Amino acid sequence: MKHQFLTALSVIALAAGCITSQAQASNTAQYKSSFVISNYAQTKYPLVFAHGMAGFNRVGTDLLGLDYWYQIIPDLARNGANVWTTRVSPFNSTEIRGEQLLQQVDEIIAITGQPKVNLIGHSHGGPTIRYVAGVAPEKVASLTAVAGPHKGSGTADLIVSAEGTIVEGPLVGVINLFSQMVLFAQTLNPNTFPSDALSAGKSLTTAGANTFNSKFPIGIPSTACGEGAAQEKGIYLYSFTGVKPFTNILDPIDYALQITSLTTSKDANDGLVSRCSAKFGKTIRDDYAWNHLDEVNQVLGIRGLFAPDPVSIYRQHANRLKLQGL
Repeated sequence: MKHQFLTALSVIALAAGCITSQAQASNTAQYKSSFVISNYAQTKYPLVFAHGMAGFNRVGTDLLGLDYWYQIIPDLARNGANVWTTRVSPFNSTEIRGEQLLQQVDEIIAITGQPKVNLIGHSHGGPTIRYVAGVAPEKVASLTAVAGPHKGSGTADLIVSAEGTIVEGPLVGVINLFSQMVLFAQTLNPNTFPSDALSAGKSLTTAGANTFNSKFPIGIPSTACGEGAAQEKGIYLYSFTGVKPFTNILDPIDYALQITSLTTSKDANDGLVSRCSAKFGKTIRDDYAWNHLDEVNQVLGIRGLFAPDPVSIYRQHANRLKLQGL
């Protein structure tokens, strides 16, 4: 959700100095390890990762860049996974992002020869992967939403409340400009990934989430904080999330998340998404000692001293999918 805006702010200076001049031929990226240590994460169908709002695949170069899914993707590849990352508009509606992701899913299916993929989405990536399953369920083996704001976020409600005020113009302008910078840092064409800050924010409000859920109800619990279906339309559904906004005094973003947590929800939350809003499908766990950045091992793997390692959690989940025959 909005955490990626905070994350990218912290690395934009790095990105600006490390931008590679070599544009990628595809918006998808497959990670291949030079050595494989096991087949523990070797799923039947490709693992396809979708970033959240203001997210990215990598900013900078291979040597001096920052991956969104920090250390997670290469670890999966080392353990036998056929793993891909995708890139969609940093700021836009769930439907626009979903269409962009669907095009990349089609590309991955064509390249790998597999009929389906396992989609894993963080934050706004959660609703984004749900869109793909909603319009093309035959192409999806499983959905895993990590801290997805499926029932909206109080932080988004607060930000969008600026619509129609004198704050709207400058706020939208700054966010759209920042979106262009995120694209520039990845050598991406802004015409291919249009920015719409207001539509992005509205998608993640409580009202926006309710509207989206009425169109794409798969995996959404029928109660305020209950469990969703573990499987629908032949698609396996999973979710997990953190509930600790502040986890490490050395991580500067934690201070911002501690503040945003006050607007997110009165319930336990990760700084931007509440535990109940993150509920989707079968809950793997809803109380990790992580904040919204820790869930993707950011920034640079800094987390609570006794918090579980996100890298190992994703590896375990890949094995879970493997054992399900996915």
